[in-house]
Amino acid sequence: MNVKASSPILLFDSGVGGLTVYDALREVLPHAPVIYAADLAGLPYGTKTETQIATRVAGLLGRMAERYQPRLACIACNTASTIALGMVRDVLEIPVVGTVPAIKPAAALTRTGTIGLVGTEATIRQAYVDDLEARFGNGTRLLRVAAPGLVAAAEAKLRGHPVDPAIIADVHARLTAMPGAADIDTLVLACTHFPLLSDELTAAFGDNVRQVDGAAGIARRIAHLLEGQSFAATGPNRFIVTGPLAGAAGLEAALAARGFGPPEAF
Repeated sequence: MNVKASSPILLFDSGVGGLTVYDALREVLPHAPVIYAADLAGLPYGTKTETQIATRVAGLLGRMAERYQPRLACIACNTASTIALGMVRDVLEIPVVGTVPAIKPAAALTRTGTIGLVGTEATIRQAYVDDLEARFGNGTRLLRVAAPGLVAAAEAKLRGHPVDPAIIADVHARLTAMPGAADIDTLVLACTHFPLLSDELTAAFGDNVRQVDGAAGIARRIAHLLEGQSFAATGPNRFIVTGPLAGAAGLEAALAARGFGPPEAF
């Protein structure tokens, strides 16, 4: 396939969590043009039904692929990937990379054999996650907890607002109350928003609990799929939002630091 050097990589998330994937991607493909699409009008995904998520994500990505002509799309969202990845691959005629909970690397890292997993309500109930645990868990014990409040906390933090300690304390309390949780030495951050709260989670769980997310692995996968292609940006990377542009207010500093132009409406 002959790809224009200016053809972008499309990163899609419900909000700003996928910026953690963007940061990892810049490490391996620093010159690749990127369009980041934040579905702020649909945020949060974790409280929606599987049908709502699949329909919305496939529809939006179909229209975005038509408009922006990307060379590859990445669903930088665990919830959307575990539910809609197959449908999106059916819709788009370009490579589509998903984001799944980093259970495999966590199983390789744990010494105690007990892993904690924090995700959205929609993610932790997916059979997809059961399958990942069965295939890659290596006999480890996986303790899952829904942490929907962390999505809003991460969104607020990137806009310069303080994180409410009660939200972090609640997640810590619910996970550590589970039978066997005293042995947790590895924590899977099964939402791309959650690494934005790494410092707060470290303060709650301690330095001896290693946090694992999939951003670096996703970036390597994208780089592998695009190996040999040329890249030439024609200007700053673009940050696109659904819904009112006011939804991106407060993100200016975080976006400028990452080389994005001003937010644009989809």
